[in-house]
Amino acid sequence: MKTIVGFILLLLSTQFHGQSLGVIGKWNTIDDVTGKVVSVVEIFEHNNKIYGKVIEIFNPKSRNRVCENCTGNDKNKAILGLTVIKGLVKEGNEYCNGKILDPKSGKLYKCYITLEEPDKLKVRGYIGISLFGRTQYWERLR
Repeated sequence: MKTIVGFILLLLSTQFHGQSLGVIGKWNTIDDVTGKVVSVVEIFEHNNKIYGKVIEIFNPKSRNRVCENCTGNDKNKAILGLTVIKGLVKEGNEYCNGKILDPKSGKLYKCYITLEEPDKLKVRGYIGISLFGRTQYWERLR
């Protein structure tokens, strides 16, 4: 009987552990065309807002690239280490009212993210209203 109870508690603790992590953590970004992992973005909280920084780039040719097309403080900064998710605020089950930077184009888009599953993050960047944008799904790094 103790073994069964212990097993159930173990299952429940792993279930709640994944949920308690929320969006904070390291996420594999997935290329829309190839479906391959391109980079790792670490999502963190600072001053009650959510940010995401590129901490790994898998293509060796891209590791030393800079954000040539970016503007302001991000102009010519190394993409590795660049903060690409900026200032999201939690509203219900969604983090919104912030921006996401596309290092390829240098453009900033409005953004929201939601946790679809404990290990699956929906990242939506858009112009104006959410209807005009693009969605990616990132996988939690294990």
